[in-house]
Amino acid sequence: MSAIEFGPLAPLLDDHTLTEIMVNGHREIYVERSGVIENTDLRFEDEQELITLIEQIAAFVGRRVSASDAMLDARLPDGSRVNVILPPLSLSGPVVTIRRFAQGGITADDLVRSQSATQASVDFMHSCVVARRNILVSGRTGAGKTTLLNILSRWIPDRERIISIEDSAELQLSQPHWVRLETRPADMNGRNEATQRHLVRNSLRMRPDRIILGEVRGGEALDMLQAMNTGHDGSMSTVHANSPRDALYRLETLVLMAGLDLPQRAVRDQIGTAVNVLIHLGRTEAGVRRVEQISEIVGREGEVVTMQDIFTLQRRTEEDGKVVERLLPTRVRPRSLDSMVAVKESLPPGLMRVFPDPRLVNHTAA
Repeated sequence: MSAIEFGPLAPLLDDHTLTEIMVNGHREIYVERSGVIENTDLRFEDEQELITLIEQIAAFVGRRVSASDAMLDARLPDGSRVNVILPPLSLSGPVVTIRRFAQGGITADDLVRSQSATQASVDFMHSCVVARRNILVSGRTGAGKTTLLNILSRWIPDRERIISIEDSAELQLSQPHWVRLETRPADMNGRNEATQRHLVRNSLRMRPDRIILGEVRGGEALDMLQAMNTGHDGSMSTVHANSPRDALYRLETLVLMAGLDLPQRAVRDQIGTAVNVLIHLGRTEAGVRRVEQISEIVGREGEVVTMQDIFTLQRRTEEDGKVVERLLPTRVRPRSLDSMVAVKESLPPGLMRVFPDPRLVNHTAA
């Protein structure tokens, strides 16, 4: 993997069953496999060997890291995301955290096979992408938000121009007309910074059919909502949140970080009209990532942005008496079906089995 000498991390980077590699100083190396954190017997010879690796990673992305600039976000040659924090900010010595991504990417079929989602929910998400619904994916750290965003993005038609904006490029799209933008930190003199907000604003001048924002973290949330409300239907993003309702509260807070002193009512109006579908992810106690809820944003009532749940986790008793949780439809009619009529020829056939609607019958399919 390029000229970087990874030392004791080399065999771990070759192990594609790992999703996270965590170095807590030169004496401790942990890994995450199948959602479970394990200690390893690997270690660096001394702290200088670890510092040398960190300097090589920084040089690969054209950055410097030192005691005075002790944090680094970067991307390894294989696309893995790496975060570094050094003393004096870290009291545990140099800490390196590497987020791994599945080779070839996880597919929608993989979600169904691993019971992270049901086929019915996958068909609905697929239909929402094709029908150009604005989608927000929420979940805690490590819940699989970027993975799901990758899956959703693959359903965008090849004829569309896609602009993606990320702090650290992780999306893996296959469409031919895909333009990737990545933020840039300020230089040593505090100049030439390019934030997500800068890139979102610039992307509006690039004639995008869809904008994919890797994660909303600040004032760019307002620009993203305005883009969704002004003709860039089918855009997508992710947000850290513990529940679907928390995702809306957090989005509201991020919009206020734009510094425009907008009234709360106006912010909630923006959210209520811009975001169409909210997909919330979680992890089981065993570490399995899964889709836990799919909801539609249906507007605002009084001071509250209102939602209706389309799929939720429901307990079911299997034939062997075992109680399991399955992502099942709530039998609420999705408003998104109205938008799917115009693209019914491109919808997955399974959608009609869950949400029968005579308007979606494709008479040309035969």
